[in-house]
Amino acid sequence: MRAVSVQRGAEGEELTADSEISSAKERALRILARRPLSSREVEKRLVSKGETADAARRTVEWLEYMGLINDTEYAAMIVSHYRAGGYGIGRIKDELYRRGIARDMWDDALSIPDETGAEDAALKFIEKKLKGSTDKADLRRAADALVRRGFSYDDARAAIDKYLESETVGL
Repeated sequence: MRAVSVQRGAEGEELTADSEISSAKERALRILARRPLSSREVEKRLVSKGETADAARRTVEWLEYMGLINDTEYAAMIVSHYRAGGYGIGRIKDELYRRGIARDMWDDALSIPDETGAEDAALKFIEKKLKGSTDKADLRRAADALVRRGFSYDDARAAIDKYLESETVGL
């Protein structure tokens, strides 16, 4: 009699685990229907919504197996989005880190050709910010703003130099 109750206990635990996984899968699909996320983001979101850590991990594995989550493609999408928004490499790396993309995927995502051109984006930002001004304080503020957008100091300096060159030619 005792062996039967142990067997039923194991079956009950298995049913409970299956139910948890099923619930986590349904929730994950609803989450992913809104917008794409990285595997780490999905796992964190599931746990924050009340799913067990084990069910969340197993659900993410299932989503990856089914091709519904692909961190490599997601990283490329993030890079493309932030480049199009005129952000520099530093800001893009911050976003990849914040979204839980593994560092070994960063190089591949960042190696995708930049159609928008970081130099052009920096120059456009400077031109919009300065609106023809060549005041030293304005130039410094604009360069600092570029750095906050993720551009290196060298990129900011080059954009300022290019801007000043175009302003003196225009005079």
